[in-house]
Amino acid sequence: MEVELRHVRALLAVARRASFSRAAEELGITQPALSRTVAQLERIVGVRLIDRSTRQVGLTEAGADLLPYAENVMRELAQGLAVARKGGTLRLGFSWLLPDPWAQDAMRRFEDETGASVTLVRCDDPLEELQHHAVDVALVRGQVRRAPAGSQTVYLYDETRVALCSERNPLAQRDELDWADVPSWPLVVNTRSGTTGPWSFPSGEGPRHVVETANFDEWLESVAADRGIGIVPEVAQRRTSHRAVRFLPLTGAPPSAVHIVHLAAAGDRLMDRFVQAAVAAAQSTR
Repeated sequence: MEVELRHVRALLAVARRASFSRAAEELGITQPALSRTVAQLERIVGVRLIDRSTRQVGLTEAGADLLPYAENVMRELAQGLAVARKGGTLRLGFSWLLPDPWAQDAMRRFEDETGASVTLVRCDDPLEELQHHAVDVALVRGQVRRAPAGSQTVYLYDETRVALCSERNPLAQRDELDWADVPSWPLVVNTRSGTTGPWSFPSGEGPRHVVETANFDEWLESVAADRGIGIVPEVAQRRTSHRAVRFLPLTGAPPSAVHIVHLAAAGDRLMDRFVQAAVAAAQSTR
């Protein structure tokens, strides 16, 4: 029996999730099926790859040695498929509220010029999905802190920041908030796709109390529940309707950058055309 892609995917999923149940859920198969697939791979290789003796599943030394090669197999396959792709579909991953009018303009330019189409993929962490080849391009706001190895980051333009708070928060009675005063308030932070967090301030000058959330909806509802204030690009003020929060102008705040990130693949003409369309749309947006 030879190694198949399902074996490689199984190893990578278990390594990422450190759990057979979570890895099986990610792959959309049952846990027994995943266990059998991993066991098949171990028989083919002739060594144990997964350490099942501890409460948290982990890789053996042999598994850790094999992991980067398995990751490279999937990366090379994704790049090969990208090169072969012509008039197909490009998957754009985003976490919340695609920037407008940039997104609509970029997609229109790309689709008109290539005959290909853009599929929008909403995900909590576009960079993670890019690394797993679940999307072709990731839309990232703010700092690009975890770009996958071998990826390219393209700056597009800046968005203006605004503040928001619960209607019950004393800040709701103010007309505006200054950036220098943000650290004095508890700050609700979207740790996976947010634009503002402790990383936005010099060391030692950030907020004294941080409330962590994992996505935009959790972040918004935490602000509405008066767990703290939030900082967000102004697109949220235009496109978010929530009776329990109030938006305020944020003076003195640095802008929030918008980027796209994609895996580099020589000869991927479709990706090159999308990047060109994205940059052209950004220039019209500025």
